[in-house]
Amino acid sequence: MKRKAIVLSCLFALAVAAFFSGCAALQRPSESNFKAPTVTLSHVELEHYFGFWYYDPKIKPTMGNPGKNGAPLDYAFIFEINNPNKYPIQLDGFSFSVALEEFGLNRAIAPETMWIPPGKTNQLRVHAVFDVSPALNSLLITGGFKLKEKGMSGPQAIEKWWTEAPDFSFPINVTEGSAVFKADGVTKVVPFKATFP
Repeated sequence: MKRKAIVLSCLFALAVAAFFSGCAALQRPSESNFKAPTVTLSHVELEHYFGFWYYDPKIKPTMGNPGKNGAPLDYAFIFEINNPNKYPIQLDGFSFSVALEEFGLNRAIAPETMWIPPGKTNQLRVHAVFDVSPALNSLLITGGFKLKEKGMSGPQAIEKWWTEAPDFSFPINVTEGSAVFKADGVTKVVPFKATFP
């Protein structure tokens, strides 16, 4: 009987010790212990592809109104976001710019929020949809001189990127990335960039 009481006392002491060590592991977020999460581009997928086509406002369509219309190009960017902290954090803002080769053409924003458990990694899929006409305008405004140095015209570059998109034969760059993380009133902004493939 005495032996049984000693064993039960030891088990109770172990349970109390385990409880308090578990409580010690649960930290409260603070400026000093909020470690920056890592944002890594896992890969890029060509989500929707319709080939390459474009027509200007002079062309009368079979249905609808004439206009500067072109094939859309829909990329999905899959990121892995790791929380190195001992408490859950919330992703509360995520955006980046997309450059095909070195030419910035688009900005992608993910407005959703997500919780990332302590020590875990979540995946985030963000779409960036391109259209021939706006992409061409952006390219000519921001990259006209650079195109000239390479001996290319804007329409040639756009056609190349649209027709070679399924092969991923050119680099797709994620630039000016910004991820906003929050935990119990503490905020941390993490910059990121990446290239695929």
